[in-house]
Amino acid sequence: MELYFMGTNAGVPSLERNVTSLALRLFDERRSFWLFDCGEGTQHQILRSPLKLSKLEKIFITHLHGDHLFGLPGLISSRAYQGGNTPLTLYGPPGLKQYITTSLNISESRIDYRLDIVEHEGGKLFEDETFCIESELLDHRIASYGYRVIEKDLPGKLDSVILASHGIKPGPLYGKLKRGESVEAPDGVTITPDEVLGRPKQGRIVTILGDTRPCQAVISLSEGADAMVHESTFLDELAQTAYDYHHSTAKQAAEAAKAAGAKQLYLTHFSSRYKSEEQLHRLLVEAKQTFANAELAREHVIYPVVRADGEE
Repeated sequence: MELYFMGTNAGVPSLERNVTSLALRLFDERRSFWLFDCGEGTQHQILRSPLKLSKLEKIFITHLHGDHLFGLPGLISSRAYQGGNTPLTLYGPPGLKQYITTSLNISESRIDYRLDIVEHEGGKLFEDETFCIESELLDHRIASYGYRVIEKDLPGKLDSVILASHGIKPGPLYGKLKRGESVEAPDGVTITPDEVLGRPKQGRIVTILGDTRPCQAVISLSEGADAMVHESTFLDELAQTAYDYHHSTAKQAAEAAKAAGAKQLYLTHFSSRYKSEEQLHRLLVEAKQTFANAELAREHVIYPVVRADGEE
C-alpha cells in the first residue's frame, strides 16, 4: 500500500504543481489502484507515473469544486484506450452523476466498460474481505467529504517447519489453515490453525481528507491512522483567510493529526502563493512544531504506508 500524489496545488495549477489528485496504490493487495480526486491534467500526470489506467478500480471524489474533478471526463473516456475494460466505480457527493453523464453525453464519449457512479452523503461506502471504506462530511463551502480506508487484518505467517514435519507443503492446505480451518496432514495428524499460525498482521488505516476547516469529522476519520492526508492551504499567519475560505492552515492540520493519534501526516493542497521551496518549507516547519511526523507531499514520489510493526 503506497500513496502517490499527482497534484498538490490548491485552486489552479501552477508551473510547479498540478491541482489535486492522489493515488492509493494497492498492487500487492488488489493488483489495482484507487484514485482520490481528479483535477484537470490528472491523466497527463498518470502518463508520467508508474500507474496504468487499466489498473484503476475506484475513484473517490471529495467534493465538486473544479480543481478536484475537472479531469474526470477526459480520464474516464481515455481509460478504455489504455486497456481499461474492467468495471470502474466512482464515489462522490450528490451531483457527481449529473456532471459525469452530462459531460459524456454532450461530448458523445463512448465508454466500453461498466461505469458505476455512487453518490453518497457519508457512511460506509464499500466493504469486502480485504477493505472497508467510510466517509464523513467535513466543513467546507460546499459538501466536502473525507475518506477512511481500513485494511482488514491479515492472517499471520504459517510455521513451515512444523507443517513440513507432518508432510504438508505449500498449497490448498495452507489456504485452509489461513482461513481458520483445521486440516488433516498426510501422516494422519489433525493440525489446527492455533498450532501453526502466527499472530495476525494488523491492517493499516489511510485517511484522505477533502477541503475543510478544522472540525470533529477530521479527528474521527483520522483516529489512529497510519497515514493521514490533510490540506494545508495557508500558513497560520493567514488563519483568518483560511477560515473565510473554508480551508485549513499547516498548523491546524498538525493539531488534527496530534489529536487523532495519527502516525504520519502528509500536507497537501498548497496555495499558489507558496511557489518556492523556501516558502513551502515554512509550511512544514509550522506543522512540525506541533506534529513531528509531518511531511510535505511531493508529486511523483512513492510514499509507502508503514504498518505499526514497521512493515510496509
